[in-house]
Amino acid sequence: MALDTNDTLVRALGRLRPRTERGFRFIGTDRSERFLSYADMEDEAKRRAAYLQALGMKKGERIALVLADGYEFVMSFLGASYAGLVPVPIFPRATFKAIDGYVDTVAHIVKAAGARVLLTAEGTKPFVEQVFGKDAGLESLLTVETSFAGDAPEFKSVDVTPDDLCFLQFTSGSTSTPKGVMVTHRNLVANAKSFLGPDGLRRTEDDVGVSWLPLYHDMGLIGFVLGTIICDIQAVLLPTSSFARTPRIWLDLIHKYKGTITYAPNFAYALVAKRVKPEDLAALDLSGLRVAGCGAEPIRGQTLLDFADKLAPAGFRGQEVFLPSYGMAESTLAITFHQLGTPILIDRVDADAMKRGKATPATDKSAVVLDLVSCGVPFPEHELEIVDDNGKPLGEREVGQLVSRGPSVTPGYFQNEEATADALRDGWLQTGDLAYRADGNVYICGRIKDLIIINGANHYPQDIEWAVGDIEGVRRGNVVAFSVMRDGTEQLVLVAEGNASEAPRLREEIARTVTEQFGLQVNAVAIVAVGSLPKTSSGKAQRRKSRAMYEEKSFVEHP
Repeated sequence: MALDTNDTLVRALGRLRPRTERGFRFIGTDRSERFLSYADMEDEAKRRAAYLQALGMKKGERIALVLADGYEFVMSFLGASYAGLVPVPIFPRATFKAIDGYVDTVAHIVKAAGARVLLTAEGTKPFVEQVFGKDAGLESLLTVETSFAGDAPEFKSVDVTPDDLCFLQFTSGSTSTPKGVMVTHRNLVANAKSFLGPDGLRRTEDDVGVSWLPLYHDMGLIGFVLGTIICDIQAVLLPTSSFARTPRIWLDLIHKYKGTITYAPNFAYALVAKRVKPEDLAALDLSGLRVAGCGAEPIRGQTLLDFADKLAPAGFRGQEVFLPSYGMAESTLAITFHQLGTPILIDRVDADAMKRGKATPATDKSAVVLDLVSCGVPFPEHELEIVDDNGKPLGEREVGQLVSRGPSVTPGYFQNEEATADALRDGWLQTGDLAYRADGNVYICGRIKDLIIINGANHYPQDIEWAVGDIEGVRRGNVVAFSVMRDGTEQLVLVAEGNASEAPRLREEIARTVTEQFGLQVNAVAIVAVGSLPKTSSGKAQRRKSRAMYEEKSFVEHP
């Protein structure tokens, strides 16, 4: 799949127009289905582009999108692209409780993007329009129900070039204020043809992608909309809310549409393995699924193994189907992929050695063992290094920051020179992630800013959180570990969601588990109500915000 350096998203969709039997299928929250051929998609994109042009919007201007419906989001995004505009996806809230914080985030993104126009739906308009009171520079608030109704004006073709901005992907804000990653059409095409090409998912004519991933984040947007258009892969798109309510629907659609490619974070595989009943599997055939990707958050090997065992009766082909990967918005989407069709690699390392920055293989004498999953190797034409604090490359099994460069890497953050200079040094993207290499494969350890350092030893919060998440009564994925400064020393704190009636037991069991498994004394365990922990729009724990809330005594702890 050679890279056409003159390709763009717009040209890619136009090129697919004659393939009228192929396209996208949108599943509604009521399970209704809507199929659009590529020709239908281009016609609707041009129609919406004409309306936006009639508003006086010019090439290069940004338009914010707050749209939960998959069809409306995709067609509005493509319409903006055909008009030469720069879409700015913003996550729509599933609930509008505690709306003030959400409005502040939307206002920040609108202002940082310089978006004068925001497109939303009638149902969310009363909430989103509060941005007008935030001095964000917003001038117009449009809704899809009224803005694209009636006969369309004449569409005027716009020359969209590879180096034009395709869209702004705002970071999730797990470690800092969201920043607008600039993704050019050239970045998008390079990454899509890398991860769907012979060194990635190895696209075939019969492939069908099935996804419930949010479309306002890179894995759902690029992986199952933009990338599939560029490489001609049919897609079935399910609302995220439908998966959250009924995880099994994900499997039902893979079965129904003979899905061959799907992707999800670690938590989703754990959720399905827990929720799906043996009797549900009798009616499912998952034997055609050749790629079950995993990324966007730390990958737990045992989670994938449990999923494979649970789904084996439905024809799921085990480890050969899993594809652990690593990526980030600043590299468009993907940076490394596990080799497709080979069993996942789980590296068992000595926890004590990891504290010293060495990924030493565990032995029988290892007191504590950490299991890390290989995320594979970088794509052709892309480079990767593991470096120390001075930027010096490190050797085999030495832990340092992962840096990357290549055609997928962003030119920077939109109108943010300081952040761009910090993230891109001599062309190398500073990912902020700790990693090591072993036998050529990359293993991700965690975020540098989240690293817990106690008595000079390094501890990775996700390892502690996973151990605590296995305790009965703790909501898996709803626990955070961080350190606080007390009397001149770093001390460990855990905040976990749980029921008030179980708080005394949970505090005791959490502290004992951490001491037994990691040799650490826990300074404090806070048990808080379900839904208390702050999350990013993509569902990731915000450890720094959690720490700030803990220090400010903002959490309401169960006694």
